[in-house]
Amino acid sequence: MAAEDFRNKSSISLFAAYYRPHWKLFTADMFCASLIAGVDLIFPLMTKLTIERFLPTELYRFFFIMIILMVLLYILRTGFSYFVTYWGHTVGAYIEADMRRDLFNHLQKLPFSFYDNHRTGHIMSRVTNDLFEVTELAHHGPEDLFISLLTLLGAFFLIFFIRWEMAVVLFVMIPFMVIHTILSRINMLRASKKVKERTAEINASLESSISGARVAKAFTNETHETEKFTRGNEYFKSAKKTYYRSMALFNSKLEFLMYLLNVAVIAVGGYLIMRHKMTLAELITCNLFVAAFLQPIRRLASFVEQYTTGMAGFSRFVDIMRIEPDIQDKPGAVTMEGIRGRIEYRDVTFSYNHDIRVLEHINLFIPEGTTLALVGPSGGGKTTLCHLLPRFYEIREGSITIDGRDIRDVTLESLRKSIGIVQQDVFLFAGTIEDNIRYGRLDADREEIIQAAKRAEIHDDIIKMSAGYDTIVGERGVKLSGGQKQRISIARIFLKNPPILILDEATSALDSATELKIQHALEELSRGRTTLVIAHRLSTIRSADRIVVIDDVGIRQQGSHGDLMTQGGLYSELYTAQFTHNKDSA
Repeated sequence: MAAEDFRNKSSISLFAAYYRPHWKLFTADMFCASLIAGVDLIFPLMTKLTIERFLPTELYRFFFIMIILMVLLYILRTGFSYFVTYWGHTVGAYIEADMRRDLFNHLQKLPFSFYDNHRTGHIMSRVTNDLFEVTELAHHGPEDLFISLLTLLGAFFLIFFIRWEMAVVLFVMIPFMVIHTILSRINMLRASKKVKERTAEINASLESSISGARVAKAFTNETHETEKFTRGNEYFKSAKKTYYRSMALFNSKLEFLMYLLNVAVIAVGGYLIMRHKMTLAELITCNLFVAAFLQPIRRLASFVEQYTTGMAGFSRFVDIMRIEPDIQDKPGAVTMEGIRGRIEYRDVTFSYNHDIRVLEHINLFIPEGTTLALVGPSGGGKTTLCHLLPRFYEIREGSITIDGRDIRDVTLESLRKSIGIVQQDVFLFAGTIEDNIRYGRLDADREEIIQAAKRAEIHDDIIKMSAGYDTIVGERGVKLSGGQKQRISIARIFLKNPPILILDEATSALDSATELKIQHALEELSRGRTTLVIAHRLSTIRSADRIVVIDDVGIRQQGSHGDLMTQGGLYSELYTAQFTHNKDSA
């Protein structure tokens, strides 16, 4: 479904649109549902005919024929019920899968800022739990409404033709049921949405606790994590109790109204029999029709519960789908090809959430094929400056160009394919080593993966493992050492082979021996590419073509290592402080 549909259509219209790809199966489901309603309406008429005509006149042959017909009808009804239950639920599952697909695709388009402001557990809850009840609503919603409407109207008119007085009883009672249902639905919807929010909180807390299990154990804070989860669980129980209270009030009051209707029918029917205006057979038939009439009322009661839970989840789904990516291809964006790697920041200003400015009026030129190192105090904007290049965030003012072309004028896909990033915090997927290296280029074969691993100096480590390249790395690469994870990430970039490279403190968390090995791989990786290096260990960037010193004020110094040491100032102070610290530590 197109993004503009979510902006312009109501939730009900959006929900209905998901039936369109499955309309044939949905139509067959509704057809079988109508036949079920037809059988339920025919049975009281057949009963009336049997009691009034066949038994009193001793037409036993026709009586048994009628019994056989009833059995055959209910056999058919069983077949229709099977189709509705199986294929109806299947349609619901198809619709839920379509929604989950659209949501996942939409999440892929949202920028870093969205993930900065939303916890992983909350997002996962939107993708899984919130859409779970949609299957039931997508199946039972239209079916219950259709069968209920058909049965209600059919039963009402048939009762009217038998005894109009009994139809009046129904006509008087229905408004009370309708008003009660409408008022209850509002309260239940509000309570159900609160349950969804609490469930998302639990998921977020659970995801955080599981991810941080090692930290919790290291600090012996398991009890604290348990207490934190217990508080969230208590909030969930409270929200669930509120929902069940609303549901209990709704069901109990509706049951009372339905039983009251039964009593009213017997009372009015008994009075009419006393006045010789109605026969016992007619009263029995009317009671059967009232039973058929009450069945859709119960269906509607069930539908209200499904609607509140399903639409609460669907509304949260729509909320995310209506978030427009603030970073996307502009109309007429072109594909970048043959990139040389000449980069220029022109009067660039950036702030998160239009609040405190992180970068202000930055001007920086990086010739193609050169290595530029960014150094300075933490929080000075070094990583932010690099993240603006692949448009992970959008600049507020100024422009960034590659080979003289504004990065906003090219497609995001071609821009990001041209940039490789190696970070300190390496993320590996829970698969094999081969799968993680292949992520750099999905169509790569085994031989290309091996060559990339050799260039990243990780091949020898891999072949020593029991499963080689088929070794499972574990969640986030937990089964590998920090140096191995880092070199696998470097192998990914070798495979991607981008003309521009960003190294974001790629060796700062490693020991000296491992750092030297990885530094050699990074130098090999950087050769012939335009490279931006963020480093806290200034000894690793002395050979950079140019070093830029940046802090919260802006760019303070530029030049080679020798020039900056000669000039004095912030770079010289930082380097001297690190050198003295390392010497003292030794």
